[in-house]
Amino acid sequence: MTEPTITVLDQLDQLEEIVLEGSRIPFSGGRLVNEQDAIEVMDALRESLPSQLQQAVGLIRQREEFIGQARQKSDEIIAAGKREREQLINSAAIRQEAERQVGELRDQARQQCEQLMLQARQQVAQAEQEHQARTAQMEQQFALRRQQLEQETAERNRQLLEQHDRNRQQAMAELEQIRQEGVRVQRDSQAEAERVHNDALQFRQQTQQQCDALVSRSRQESAAIQEGANRYAEQVLGELEGRLKEMSQVVLGGRRELVRLQAPEAAAPAVEETTGRRRRVANTLKQLAG
Repeated sequence: MTEPTITVLDQLDQLEEIVLEGSRIPFSGGRLVNEQDAIEVMDALRESLPSQLQQAVGLIRQREEFIGQARQKSDEIIAAGKREREQLINSAAIRQEAERQVGELRDQARQQCEQLMLQARQQVAQAEQEHQARTAQMEQQFALRRQQLEQETAERNRQLLEQHDRNRQQAMAELEQIRQEGVRVQRDSQAEAERVHNDALQFRQQTQQQCDALVSRSRQESAAIQEGANRYAEQVLGELEGRLKEMSQVVLGGRRELVRLQAPEAAAPAVEETTGRRRRVANTLKQLAG
Protein backbone atom coordinates (compact mmCIF):
# COMPACT_ATOMS: atom_id res chain seq x y z
CA MET A 1 0.00 0.00 0.00
CA THR A 2 2.83 2.40 0.71
CA GLU A 3 4.99 1.70 -2.37
CA PRO A 4 2.86 3.67 -4.90
CA THR A 5 2.67 6.60 -2.46
CA ILE A 6 6.44 6.66 -2.19
CA THR A 7 6.64 6.52 -6.01
CA VAL A 8 4.33 9.52 -6.36
CA LEU A 9 6.23 11.41 -3.68
CA ASP A 10 9.52 10.58 -5.40
CA GLN A 11 8.12 11.84 -8.69
CA LEU A 12 6.95 15.03 -7.00
CA ASP A 13 10.43 15.42 -5.47
CA GLN A 14 11.99 14.93 -8.92
CA LEU A 15 9.68 17.58 -10.38
CA GLU A 16 10.62 19.94 -7.54
CA GLU A 17 14.35 19.30 -8.13
CA ILE A 18 13.91 20.03 -11.87
CA VAL A 19 12.20 23.32 -11.03
CA LEU A 20 14.80 24.28 -8.38
CA GLU A 21 17.74 23.36 -10.62
CA GLY A 22 16.47 25.71 -13.33
CA SER A 23 18.44 28.92 -13.90
CA ARG A 24 16.93 32.04 -12.41
CA ILE A 25 15.83 34.86 -14.69
CA PRO A 26 17.52 38.09 -13.52
CA PHE A 27 15.27 40.74 -11.93
CA SER A 28 12.29 38.32 -11.75
CA GLY A 29 11.07 35.33 -9.78
CA GLY A 30 10.98 33.02 -12.79
CA ARG A 31 13.27 30.10 -13.69
CA LEU A 32 14.34 28.41 -16.91
CA VAL A 33 13.26 24.73 -16.57
CA ASN A 34 14.18 21.77 -18.77
CA GLU A 35 10.85 21.22 -20.49
CA GLN A 36 11.52 17.61 -21.58
CA ASP A 37 12.44 16.40 -18.08
CA ALA A 38 9.44 18.14 -16.52
CA ILE A 39 7.06 16.64 -19.10
CA GLU A 40 8.46 13.14 -18.51
CA VAL A 41 8.00 13.44 -14.74
CA MET A 42 4.46 14.83 -15.12
CA ASP A 43 3.53 12.00 -17.52
CA ALA A 44 4.79 9.42 -15.04
CA LEU A 45 2.85 11.24 -12.31
CA ARG A 46 -0.36 11.12 -14.41
CA GLU A 47 0.10 7.41 -14.96
CA SER A 48 0.51 6.81 -11.24
CA LEU A 49 -2.39 9.03 -10.09
CA PRO A 50 -5.39 6.76 -11.07
CA SER A 51 -4.10 3.83 -9.06
CA GLN A 52 -3.24 6.21 -6.24
CA LEU A 53 -6.75 7.65 -6.25
CA GLN A 54 -8.27 4.17 -6.09
CA GLN A 55 -6.00 3.26 -3.22
CA ALA A 56 -6.87 6.53 -1.50
CA VAL A 57 -10.60 5.80 -1.85
CA GLY A 58 -10.04 2.32 -0.37
CA LEU A 59 -8.07 3.81 2.49
CA ILE A 60 -10.86 6.32 3.17
CA ARG A 61 -13.42 3.54 3.28
CA GLN A 62 -11.24 1.55 5.63
CA ARG A 63 -10.80 4.64 7.80
CA GLU A 64 -14.57 5.15 7.96
CA GLU A 65 -15.03 1.51 8.93
CA PHE A 66 -12.35 1.86 11.62
CA ILE A 67 -14.00 5.05 12.84
CA GLY A 68 -17.41 3.32 13.00
CA GLN A 69 -15.95 0.40 14.93
CA ALA A 70 -14.11 2.77 17.25
CA ARG A 71 -17.29 4.77 17.87
CA GLN A 72 -19.21 1.59 18.59
CA LYS A 73 -16.58 0.42 21.04
CA SER A 74 -16.43 3.84 22.67
CA ASP A 75 -20.21 3.87 23.06
CA GLU A 76 -20.04 0.45 24.66
CA ILE A 77 -17.26 1.58 27.01
CA ILE A 78 -19.19 4.74 27.90
CA ALA A 79 -22.33 2.74 28.62
CA ALA A 80 -20.39 0.31 30.81
CA GLY A 81 -18.79 3.23 32.63
CA LYS A 82 -22.15 4.82 33.23
CA ARG A 83 -23.47 1.56 34.62
CA GLU A 84 -20.49 1.21 36.93
CA ARG A 85 -20.79 4.85 38.00
CA GLU A 86 -24.44 4.35 38.83
CA GLN A 87 -23.57 1.27 40.85
CA LEU A 88 -20.88 3.20 42.72
CA ILE A 89 -23.18 6.11 43.35
CA ASN A 90 -25.88 3.86 44.61
CA SER A 91 -23.45 2.41 47.11
CA ALA A 92 -23.52 4.93 50.06
CA ALA A 93 -20.68 3.34 51.92
CA ILE A 94 -18.51 3.55 48.94
CA ARG A 95 -19.49 7.18 48.49
CA GLN A 96 -18.73 8.06 52.12
CA GLU A 97 -15.43 6.23 51.96
CA ALA A 98 -14.62 8.05 48.80
CA GLU A 99 -15.50 11.40 50.42
CA ARG A 100 -13.37 10.56 53.43
CA GLN A 101 -10.47 9.58 51.23
CA VAL A 102 -10.98 12.73 49.23
CA GLY A 103 -10.92 14.79 52.44
CA GLU A 104 -7.78 13.08 53.63
CA LEU A 105 -6.20 13.54 50.26
CA ARG A 106 -7.24 17.20 50.30
CA ASP A 107 -5.76 17.69 53.79
CA GLN A 108 -2.57 15.90 52.79
CA ALA A 109 -2.38 17.97 49.63
CA ARG A 110 -2.92 21.17 51.66
CA GLN A 111 -0.20 20.21 54.13
CA GLN A 112 2.15 19.23 51.33
CA CYS A 113 1.37 22.50 49.57
CA GLU A 114 2.10 24.47 52.75
CA GLN A 115 5.35 22.56 53.27
CA LEU A 116 6.29 23.06 49.66
CA MET A 117 5.45 26.79 49.90
CA LEU A 118 7.55 27.07 53.08
CA GLN A 119 10.44 25.21 51.47
CA ALA A 120 10.09 27.31 48.36
CA ARG A 121 10.12 30.52 50.42
CA GLN A 122 13.16 29.32 52.33
CA GLN A 123 14.88 28.36 49.09
CA VAL A 124 13.96 31.71 47.56
CA ALA A 125 15.30 33.57 50.60
CA GLN A 126 18.45 31.48 50.57
CA ALA A 127 18.85 31.97 46.81
CA GLU A 128 18.30 35.71 47.26
CA GLN A 129 20.95 35.84 49.99
CA GLU A 130 23.35 33.84 47.84
CA HIS A 131 22.55 36.09 44.90
CA GLN A 132 23.18 39.21 46.98
CA ALA A 133 26.42 37.75 48.30
CA ARG A 134 27.47 36.73 44.83
CA THR A 135 26.49 40.16 43.50
CA ALA A 136 28.52 41.88 46.22
CA GLN A 137 31.46 39.62 45.52
CA MET A 138 31.17 40.30 41.78
CA GLU A 139 30.92 44.05 42.42
CA GLN A 140 34.02 43.88 44.59
CA GLN A 141 35.88 41.84 41.95
CA PHE A 142 34.65 44.25 39.27
CA ALA A 143 35.90 47.23 41.29
CA LEU A 144 39.28 45.57 41.81
CA ARG A 145 39.49 44.63 38.14
CA ARG A 146 38.45 48.13 37.12
CA GLN A 147 41.11 49.62 39.38
CA GLN A 148 43.71 47.25 37.92
CA LEU A 149 42.61 48.11 34.38
CA GLU A 150 42.80 51.83 35.16
CA GLN A 151 46.30 51.39 36.59
CA GLU A 152 47.35 49.25 33.62
CA THR A 153 45.82 51.77 31.22
CA ALA A 154 47.59 54.67 32.94
CA GLU A 155 50.89 52.76 32.87
CA ARG A 156 50.34 51.81 29.25
CA ASN A 157 49.52 55.41 28.32
CA ARG A 158 52.65 56.61 30.11
CA GLN A 159 54.78 54.04 28.28
CA LEU A 160 53.14 54.98 24.98
CA LEU A 161 53.79 58.67 25.62
CA GLU A 162 57.42 57.96 26.47
CA GLN A 163 57.76 55.76 23.39
CA HIS A 164 56.11 58.48 21.30
CA ASP A 165 58.49 61.12 22.65
CA ARG A 166 61.50 58.88 21.98
CA ASN A 167 60.25 58.10 18.47
CA ARG A 168 59.60 61.79 17.81
CA GLN A 169 63.06 62.79 19.02
CA GLN A 170 64.63 60.01 16.99
CA ALA A 171 62.59 61.04 13.94
CA MET A 172 63.63 64.68 14.40
CA ALA A 173 67.26 63.65 14.70
CA GLU A 174 66.99 61.47 11.60
CA LEU A 175 65.19 64.30 9.79
CA GLU A 176 67.95 66.76 10.74
CA GLN A 177 70.58 64.25 9.61
CA ILE A 178 68.73 63.74 6.34
CA ARG A 179 68.47 67.52 5.87
CA GLN A 180 72.19 67.96 6.50
CA GLU A 181 72.94 65.10 4.14
CA GLY A 182 70.68 66.73 1.54
CA VAL A 183 72.47 70.07 1.94
CA ARG A 184 75.83 68.33 1.61
CA VAL A 185 74.66 66.40 -1.43
CA GLN A 186 73.28 69.60 -2.95
CA ARG A 187 76.57 71.43 -2.28
CA ASP A 188 78.58 68.55 -3.73
CA SER A 189 76.25 68.44 -6.72
CA GLN A 190 76.68 72.16 -7.35
CA ALA A 191 80.48 71.85 -7.03
CA GLU A 192 80.49 68.84 -9.35
CA ALA A 193 78.26 70.70 -11.82
CA GLU A 194 80.58 73.71 -11.78
CA ARG A 195 83.61 71.47 -12.22
CA VAL A 196 81.97 69.66 -15.13
CA HIS A 197 80.99 73.03 -16.65
CA ASN A 198 84.55 74.34 -16.31
CA ASP A 199 85.95 71.12 -17.74
CA ALA A 200 83.53 71.40 -20.62
CA LEU A 201 84.57 75.03 -21.29
CA GLN A 202 88.25 74.10 -21.06
CA PHE A 203 87.72 71.12 -23.36
CA ARG A 204 85.80 73.34 -25.76
CA GLN A 205 88.60 75.92 -25.79
CA GLN A 206 91.21 73.21 -26.31
CA THR A 207 89.13 71.68 -29.06
CA GLN A 208 88.68 75.08 -30.69
CA GLN A 209 92.42 75.74 -30.50
CA GLN A 210 93.20 72.32 -31.96
CA CYS A 211 90.68 72.89 -34.72
CA ASP A 212 92.17 76.31 -35.51
CA ALA A 213 95.71 74.83 -35.52
CA LEU A 214 94.56 72.00 -37.82
CA VAL A 215 92.84 74.47 -40.15
CA SER A 216 95.91 76.71 -40.24
CA ARG A 217 98.24 73.79 -40.84
CA SER A 218 95.93 72.42 -43.52
CA ARG A 219 95.88 75.80 -45.22
CA GLN A 220 99.69 76.02 -45.08
CA GLU A 221 100.07 72.49 -46.42
CA SER A 222 97.58 73.16 -49.20
CA ALA A 223 99.39 76.39 -50.08
CA ALA A 224 102.73 74.55 -50.13
CA ILE A 225 101.24 71.75 -52.25
CA GLN A 226 99.70 74.27 -54.62
CA GLU A 227 103.01 76.17 -54.92
CA GLY A 228 104.95 72.93 -55.59
CA ALA A 229 102.35 71.94 -58.15
CA ASN A 230 102.72 75.31 -59.87
CA ARG A 231 106.51 75.01 -59.92
CA TYR A 232 106.30 71.46 -61.28
CA ALA A 233 103.83 72.60 -63.95
CA GLU A 234 106.06 75.50 -64.95
CA GLN A 235 109.08 73.19 -65.08
CA VAL A 236 107.24 70.60 -67.20
CA LEU A 237 105.88 73.31 -69.48
CA GLY A 238 109.45 74.81 -69.86
CA GLU A 239 110.86 71.42 -70.74
CA LEU A 240 108.05 70.81 -73.23
CA GLU A 241 108.60 74.24 -74.72
CA GLY A 242 112.39 73.53 -75.13
CA ARG A 243 111.67 70.15 -76.73
CA LEU A 244 109.12 71.76 -79.03
CA LYS A 245 111.71 74.35 -80.09
CA GLU A 246 114.27 71.64 -80.77
CA MET A 247 111.69 69.63 -82.72
CA SER A 248 110.74 72.73 -84.73
CA GLN A 249 114.43 73.36 -85.55
CA VAL A 250 114.84 69.71 -86.55
CA VAL A 251 111.69 69.90 -88.68
CA LEU A 252 112.95 73.10 -90.35
CA GLY A 253 116.35 71.52 -91.01
CA GLY A 254 114.65 68.44 -92.45
CA ARG A 255 112.49 70.58 -94.75
CA ARG A 256 115.50 72.49 -95.98
CA GLU A 257 117.31 69.20 -96.57
CA LEU A 258 114.34 67.85 -98.50
CA VAL A 259 114.20 71.00 -100.64
CA ARG A 260 117.85 70.75 -101.33
CA LEU A 261 117.58 67.07 -102.23
CA GLN A 262 114.71 67.72 -104.56
CA ALA A 263 116.63 70.37 -106.57
CA PRO A 264 117.47 69.12 -110.22
CA GLU A 265 120.99 70.43 -110.06
CA ALA A 266 122.01 68.22 -107.12
CA ALA A 267 125.05 66.10 -107.83
CA ALA A 268 125.42 62.37 -107.34
CA PRO A 269 128.31 62.52 -104.85
CA ALA A 270 126.11 64.31 -102.32
CA VAL A 271 123.66 61.36 -101.99
CA GLU A 272 125.67 59.59 -99.33
CA GLU A 273 126.00 62.75 -97.23
CA THR A 274 122.24 63.34 -97.50
CA THR A 275 121.54 59.79 -96.36
CA GLY A 276 123.75 60.28 -93.30
CA ARG A 277 121.94 63.50 -92.38
CA ARG A 278 118.60 61.81 -92.71
CA ARG A 279 119.68 59.14 -90.27
CA ARG A 280 120.88 61.75 -87.77
CA VAL A 281 117.62 63.68 -88.06
CA ALA A 282 115.62 60.48 -87.53
CA ASN A 283 117.63 59.61 -84.45
CA THR A 284 117.19 63.13 -83.10
CA LEU A 285 113.40 62.90 -83.63
CA LYS A 286 113.33 59.58 -81.83
CA GLN A 287 115.24 61.03 -78.90
CA LEU A 288 112.91 64.04 -78.71
CA ALA A 289 109.87 61.80 -78.94
CA GLY A 290 111.24 59.61 -76.18
